[in-house]
Amino acid sequence: MSKSKDAAAGNIILKYLNDQNRPYSTQDVFSNLQREHGLGKTAVVKAMELLAQQGKIKEKVYGKQKIYFADQEQFPSVSDSELKDLDSKITELSSKLQSSQQSSRQLESELKDLASSMTTEEMMKEMAQLKEECARYQEKLVKIKSATNHVTPEEKEKVYSERKQFGKEWRKRKRMATEIFDAILEGYPKSKKQFFEEVGVETDEDYNVTIPDV
Repeated sequence: MSKSKDAAAGNIILKYLNDQNRPYSTQDVFSNLQREHGLGKTAVVKAMELLAQQGKIKEKVYGKQKIYFADQEQFPSVSDSELKDLDSKITELSSKLQSSQQSSRQLESELKDLASSMTTEEMMKEMAQLKEECARYQEKLVKIKSATNHVTPEEKEKVYSERKQFGKEWRKRKRMATEIFDAILEGYPKSKKQFFEEVGVETDEDYNVTIPDV
């Protein structure tokens, strides 16, 4: 790398360290500047070592790692009251940050709910389907309620006539059976109930059945 490029890299790194005013490793500086300025890892290491040798930045060794930071003597001294003001501002900003993060999480949750809910088009489509289904059920209900209107007077008269005929036949056969049983029981030594039990006769009374009025 040429001297002009070395100097340019040094100036970029020096300005960055002074602006940020916090400790960095060569890897940190390389990661933060290489995309914007296109600095290579070797150029960053070389420039930072040179800046430290020139006394423009400070270097500290922690184990196998070197940490670089801006020379604090170039910055104006800060009084205790200014430090307290800074602490107060930091606390205030931290509170605002926490509140903003909470609001952000809430908005993200609402956005997620909205994303998983139905779109307006989907809701309109479902409403149309429900209305159509509701109309079908209403039509069906009307038909059920008016079902008696589907029976013609002739059909109704036929049902009543057959009911009347079957009732008469029921009475006639019951009367004939009663006369036969009474004739048998005249010479039967046991009671009527015992006779019915032995023969296996079941009466209307056994099932609480009565002949309907006609």
